[in-house]
Amino acid sequence: MSVRTTNPAAAAAKEWRSLLADYSDVVLVANSDEVDIEELKRRFPDTTLFIFFNKVFKVLSEPFSRHSMLFSRSGTLGANLVKSGKVDKVLPYFDTRTFHGVVNIKAGPDEQLSPASDFGDVQVRHLDLTDVFTPFYPRASVPTTGFALCFWLTTLNLGTRITLAGFSSKRSERYKVLDVHDWTFEQVLLRLMFRKGKINIVGRDASNPYADLSAHFPEYGPAEVALTANEIINERLGNLSSIVDRLMDVTRFLRFLDRTWKSLKPKSRKQRRWDALENKRR
Repeated sequence: MSVRTTNPAAAAAKEWRSLLADYSDVVLVANSDEVDIEELKRRFPDTTLFIFFNKVFKVLSEPFSRHSMLFSRSGTLGANLVKSGKVDKVLPYFDTRTFHGVVNIKAGPDEQLSPASDFGDVQVRHLDLTDVFTPFYPRASVPTTGFALCFWLTTLNLGTRITLAGFSSKRSERYKVLDVHDWTFEQVLLRLMFRKGKINIVGRDASNPYADLSAHFPEYGPAEVALTANEIINERLGNLSSIVDRLMDVTRFLRFLDRTWKSLKPKSRKQRRWDALENKRR
Protein backbone atom coordinates (compact mmCIF):
# COMPACT_ATOMS: atom_id res chain seq x y z
CA MET A 1 0.00 0.00 0.00
CA SER A 2 1.46 3.36 -0.97
CA VAL A 3 1.72 6.09 1.63
CA ARG A 4 0.59 9.59 0.73
CA THR A 5 3.05 12.13 2.09
CA THR A 6 2.40 15.78 2.67
CA ASN A 7 4.75 18.48 1.38
CA PRO A 8 4.69 21.58 3.61
CA ALA A 9 5.79 23.79 0.70
CA ALA A 10 2.69 22.98 -1.31
CA ALA A 11 -0.66 21.32 -0.60
CA ALA A 12 0.07 20.52 3.04
CA ALA A 13 0.42 24.16 4.06
CA LYS A 14 -3.03 24.97 2.69
CA GLU A 15 -4.54 21.84 4.23
CA TRP A 16 -3.13 22.57 7.68
CA ARG A 17 -4.09 26.23 7.60
CA SER A 18 -7.66 25.12 6.94
CA LEU A 19 -7.45 22.45 9.62
CA LEU A 20 -6.22 24.84 12.33
CA ALA A 21 -8.16 27.94 11.28
CA ASP A 22 -10.83 27.62 13.98
CA TYR A 23 -8.40 27.29 16.91
CA SER A 24 -7.17 30.27 18.90
CA ASP A 25 -4.34 28.22 20.42
CA VAL A 26 -2.29 25.16 19.55
CA VAL A 27 -0.51 23.64 22.55
CA LEU A 28 2.24 21.09 22.02
CA VAL A 29 2.44 18.85 25.08
CA ALA A 30 5.72 17.05 25.68
CA ASN A 31 5.96 13.74 27.53
CA SER A 32 7.62 15.39 30.49
CA ASP A 33 7.47 15.33 34.28
CA GLU A 34 7.01 19.10 34.09
CA VAL A 35 3.60 18.86 32.40
CA ASP A 36 0.53 19.50 34.53
CA ILE A 37 -2.44 18.53 32.37
CA GLU A 38 -5.08 19.96 34.68
CA GLU A 39 -3.29 23.29 34.84
CA LEU A 40 -3.03 23.39 31.04
CA LYS A 41 -6.75 22.74 30.68
CA ARG A 42 -7.49 25.61 33.05
CA ARG A 43 -5.01 27.93 31.35
CA PHE A 44 -6.25 27.56 27.76
CA PRO A 45 -9.75 28.19 26.33
CA ASP A 46 -12.06 25.66 24.71
CA THR A 47 -10.87 26.87 21.30
CA THR A 48 -7.49 25.22 21.92
CA LEU A 49 -6.09 22.21 20.08
CA PHE A 50 -3.80 20.09 22.24
CA ILE A 51 -1.17 18.07 20.40
CA PHE A 52 0.36 15.01 22.06
CA PHE A 53 3.22 12.76 21.04
CA ASN A 54 3.61 8.97 21.00
CA LYS A 55 3.39 7.45 24.51
CA VAL A 56 0.80 9.79 26.01
CA PHE A 57 0.33 7.61 29.10
CA LYS A 58 3.42 9.42 30.40
CA VAL A 59 1.31 12.56 30.92
CA LEU A 60 -2.32 11.39 30.72
CA SER A 61 -4.03 9.21 33.31
CA GLU A 62 -7.55 9.25 31.81
CA PRO A 63 -9.23 9.99 28.45
CA PHE A 64 -8.51 13.56 27.37
CA SER A 65 -11.78 15.34 26.66
CA ARG A 66 -10.51 18.50 24.95
CA HIS A 67 -9.79 18.89 21.21
CA SER A 68 -6.64 16.91 20.51
CA MET A 69 -4.41 15.17 17.98
CA LEU A 70 -1.69 12.56 18.38
CA PHE A 71 1.59 12.79 16.48
CA SER A 72 3.48 9.55 15.99
CA ARG A 73 7.11 9.83 14.89
CA SER A 74 8.51 7.39 12.39
CA GLY A 75 11.80 5.51 12.50
CA THR A 76 13.55 3.46 9.87
CA LEU A 77 10.89 0.74 10.16
CA GLY A 78 7.83 2.98 10.25
CA ALA A 79 5.85 4.68 12.99
CA ASN A 80 7.33 4.10 16.43
CA LEU A 81 3.90 3.43 17.94
CA VAL A 82 3.30 0.72 15.36
CA LYS A 83 6.75 -0.78 15.79
CA SER A 84 6.40 -0.94 19.58
CA GLY A 85 2.83 -2.27 19.45
CA LYS A 86 1.56 0.68 21.50
CA VAL A 87 -1.21 1.95 19.18
CA ASP A 88 -3.99 0.14 21.06
CA LYS A 89 -2.53 1.31 24.36
CA VAL A 90 -2.44 5.04 23.62
CA LEU A 91 -5.67 5.60 21.67
CA PRO A 92 -7.95 4.93 24.68
CA TYR A 93 -6.44 8.04 26.32
CA PHE A 94 -8.47 10.22 23.93
CA ASP A 95 -12.18 10.98 23.88
CA THR A 96 -13.39 9.97 20.42
CA ARG A 97 -15.80 12.93 20.34
CA THR A 98 -12.95 15.48 20.44
CA PHE A 99 -10.04 13.46 19.09
CA HIS A 100 -9.01 14.49 15.57
CA GLY A 101 -6.81 11.55 14.69
CA VAL A 102 -3.19 10.49 14.36
CA VAL A 103 -0.50 12.23 12.33
CA ASN A 104 2.39 9.99 11.31
CA ILE A 105 5.32 12.37 10.99
CA LYS A 106 8.89 12.03 9.73
CA ALA A 107 11.71 14.56 9.84
CA GLY A 108 14.74 12.54 8.80
CA PRO A 109 15.75 11.05 5.42
CA ASP A 110 15.96 7.47 6.71
CA GLU A 111 12.57 7.48 8.40
CA GLN A 112 9.64 5.63 6.84
CA LEU A 113 5.95 6.47 7.16
CA SER A 114 3.50 3.67 7.99
CA PRO A 115 0.28 2.94 6.08
CA ALA A 116 -2.85 4.37 7.68
CA SER A 117 -4.20 0.84 8.13
CA ASP A 118 -1.45 0.13 10.68
CA PHE A 119 -3.15 2.49 13.13
CA GLY A 120 -6.50 0.72 13.09
CA ASP A 121 -9.89 2.39 12.91
CA VAL A 122 -8.79 6.02 13.35
CA GLN A 123 -8.25 8.96 11.01
CA VAL A 124 -4.61 9.13 9.94
CA ARG A 125 -2.65 11.90 8.20
CA HIS A 126 0.94 11.82 7.03
CA LEU A 127 3.45 14.66 7.30
CA ASP A 128 6.97 14.64 5.85
CA LEU A 129 9.08 17.55 7.12
CA THR A 130 12.46 16.22 6.03
CA ASP A 131 13.07 18.92 3.42
CA VAL A 132 12.24 21.66 5.91
CA PHE A 133 15.28 20.92 8.07
CA THR A 134 17.84 19.71 5.55
CA PRO A 135 19.13 23.27 4.86
CA PHE A 136 19.96 24.25 8.45
CA TYR A 137 19.60 21.48 11.06
CA PRO A 138 22.93 19.90 12.22
CA ARG A 139 23.56 17.04 9.79
CA ALA A 140 24.73 14.56 12.42
CA SER A 141 21.36 14.69 14.18
CA VAL A 142 17.63 14.69 13.44
CA PRO A 143 15.03 17.10 14.85
CA THR A 144 12.83 16.08 17.75
CA THR A 145 9.18 15.72 16.81
CA GLY A 146 8.00 18.61 18.95
CA PHE A 147 10.67 20.98 17.68
CA ALA A 148 10.04 19.98 14.06
CA LEU A 149 6.31 20.52 14.34
CA CYS A 150 6.62 23.77 16.29
CA PHE A 151 9.03 25.33 13.80
CA TRP A 152 6.98 24.20 10.81
CA LEU A 153 3.75 25.59 12.27
CA THR A 154 5.37 29.01 12.67
CA THR A 155 6.20 29.02 8.95
CA LEU A 156 2.50 28.65 8.08
CA ASN A 157 1.58 32.09 9.47
CA LEU A 158 -1.59 30.71 11.01
CA GLY A 159 -2.53 33.64 13.20
CA THR A 160 -2.86 31.05 15.98
CA ARG A 161 -0.90 31.16 19.23
CA ILE A 162 1.54 28.28 19.42
CA THR A 163 2.60 27.22 22.91
CA LEU A 164 5.12 24.65 24.11
CA ALA A 165 4.49 22.80 27.38
CA GLY A 166 7.22 20.68 28.95
CA PHE A 167 9.83 21.19 26.20
CA SER A 168 12.84 21.79 28.43
CA SER A 169 15.17 18.96 27.19
CA LYS A 170 15.92 18.22 30.85
CA ARG A 171 16.78 14.66 31.73
CA SER A 172 13.89 13.12 33.64
CA GLU A 173 14.09 10.70 36.53
CA ARG A 174 11.65 8.45 34.64
CA TYR A 175 12.22 9.16 30.94
CA LYS A 176 15.48 9.32 29.01
CA VAL A 177 16.57 12.08 26.65
CA LEU A 178 17.68 10.64 23.29
CA ASP A 179 21.08 11.72 21.98
CA VAL A 180 20.12 11.46 18.30
CA HIS A 181 18.79 15.02 18.54
CA ASP A 182 20.73 18.26 18.91
CA TRP A 183 19.01 19.53 22.04
CA THR A 184 21.21 22.60 22.42
CA PHE A 185 20.59 23.75 18.84
CA GLU A 186 16.85 23.30 19.26
CA GLN A 187 16.69 25.12 22.59
CA VAL A 188 18.64 28.07 21.15
CA LEU A 189 16.27 28.43 18.20
CA LEU A 190 13.15 27.92 20.32
CA ARG A 191 14.35 30.56 22.79
CA LEU A 192 14.99 33.02 19.95
CA MET A 193 11.55 32.34 18.49
CA PHE A 194 10.01 32.84 21.93
CA ARG A 195 11.70 36.19 22.45
CA LYS A 196 10.58 37.34 18.99
CA GLY A 197 6.97 36.50 19.90
CA LYS A 198 6.59 33.67 17.38
CA ILE A 199 5.76 31.07 20.06
CA ASN A 200 4.95 30.86 23.76
CA ILE A 201 6.67 28.58 26.28
CA VAL A 202 4.87 27.64 29.49
CA GLY A 203 6.87 28.62 32.58
CA ARG A 204 9.54 30.53 30.66
CA ASP A 205 10.43 34.22 31.12
CA ALA A 206 11.00 36.05 27.85
CA SER A 207 13.61 38.38 29.33
CA ASN A 208 17.32 37.68 28.92
CA PRO A 209 19.31 38.68 32.02
CA TYR A 210 22.59 38.66 30.11
CA ALA A 211 21.23 41.02 27.47
CA ASP A 212 19.91 43.25 30.24
CA LEU A 213 23.40 43.58 31.76
CA SER A 214 24.47 46.07 29.09
CA ALA A 215 21.40 48.18 29.78
CA HIS A 216 22.10 48.32 33.50
CA PHE A 217 25.88 48.63 33.14
CA PRO A 218 26.64 50.61 29.94
CA GLU A 219 30.40 50.22 30.48
CA TYR A 220 30.02 46.53 29.52
CA GLY A 221 29.07 46.07 25.88
CA PRO A 222 27.02 43.09 24.59
CA ALA A 223 30.09 41.49 22.99
CA GLU A 224 32.07 41.72 26.23
CA VAL A 225 29.19 40.21 28.18
CA ALA A 226 28.86 37.35 25.68
CA LEU A 227 32.59 36.58 25.69
CA THR A 228 32.71 36.57 29.49
CA ALA A 229 29.64 34.32 29.68
CA ASN A 230 31.30 31.89 27.25
CA GLU A 231 34.44 31.93 29.39
CA ILE A 232 32.45 30.99 32.51
CA ILE A 233 30.52 28.28 30.67
CA ASN A 234 33.77 26.74 29.37
CA GLU A 235 35.19 26.67 32.90
CA ARG A 236 32.04 25.02 34.26
CA LEU A 237 32.00 22.44 31.46
CA GLY A 238 35.66 21.68 32.11
CA ASN A 239 34.95 21.10 35.79
CA LEU A 240 31.96 18.93 34.90
CA SER A 241 34.07 16.85 32.50
CA SER A 242 36.55 16.03 35.27
CA ILE A 243 33.69 14.85 37.49
CA VAL A 244 32.25 12.72 34.67
CA ASP A 245 35.67 11.16 34.08
CA ARG A 246 35.82 10.24 37.75
CA LEU A 247 32.33 8.74 37.65
CA MET A 248 33.24 6.70 34.56
CA ASP A 249 36.21 5.29 36.43
CA VAL A 250 34.20 4.47 39.55
CA THR A 251 31.37 2.80 37.60
CA ARG A 252 33.62 0.81 35.25
CA PHE A 253 32.73 -2.55 36.83
CA LEU A 254 28.99 -1.75 36.90
CA ARG A 255 29.07 -0.88 33.19
CA PHE A 256 30.87 -4.14 32.48
CA LEU A 257 28.13 -6.06 34.29
CA ASP A 258 25.44 -4.14 32.41
CA ARG A 259 27.01 -4.90 29.01
CA THR A 260 27.44 -8.55 29.93
CA TRP A 261 23.84 -8.89 31.07
CA LYS A 262 22.52 -7.28 27.88
CA SER A 263 24.63 -9.58 25.70
CA LEU A 264 23.34 -12.69 27.51
CA LYS A 265 19.70 -11.64 27.69
CA PRO A 266 17.72 -13.37 24.90
CA LYS A 267 15.92 -11.14 22.45
CA SER A 268 12.15 -11.14 22.44
CA ARG A 269 10.24 -12.55 19.49
CA LYS A 270 9.19 -9.04 18.49
CA GLN A 271 12.78 -7.79 18.60
CA ARG A 272 13.99 -10.70 16.47
CA ARG A 273 11.28 -9.93 13.92
CA TRP A 274 12.22 -6.26 13.70
CA ASP A 275 15.94 -7.11 13.48
CA ALA A 276 15.17 -9.42 10.54
CA LEU A 277 13.25 -6.63 8.79
CA GLU A 278 16.08 -4.19 9.45
CA ASN A 279 18.61 -6.57 7.88
CA LYS A 280 16.43 -6.93 4.79
CA ARG A 281 16.43 -3.17 4.28
CA ARG A 282 20.24 -2.97 4.29
